Amino acid sequence: MRIYQLRVYTLSTATALERYKNTHYPRHLASFPKFGIGLHGLWTDDSDVPRLYALLSFPADSDSAAVTERYLTSSELRADMKGFDPTAILDVTTTELIPAPGSPLL
Repeated sequence: MRIYQLRVYTLSTATALERYKNTHYPRHLASFPKFGIGLHGLWTDDSDVPRLYALLSFPADSDSAAVTERYLTSSELRADMKGFDPTAILDVTTTELIPAPGSPLL
């Protein structure tokens, strides 16, 4: 079974969130598969804090931290983020998800 993670990106402003959500994060759809990363959904919420939630997955036999590190230092990420100020991402929280019995993602 693949390894699933929920990532929460906190951005500096609502404008930065919109740009990241609508322009830059969708570019990962082409680059993630080269690293074995799957993107299963993007969400926001209705709070005053500009956050983007992403459900990601990694191959079952992989070290998700090592895969993430390879991606973070890649030319693919640099291309995806071109024109976006990385300091607008104030925080990234990663939660590794453990499937419950009966989960359809098993």
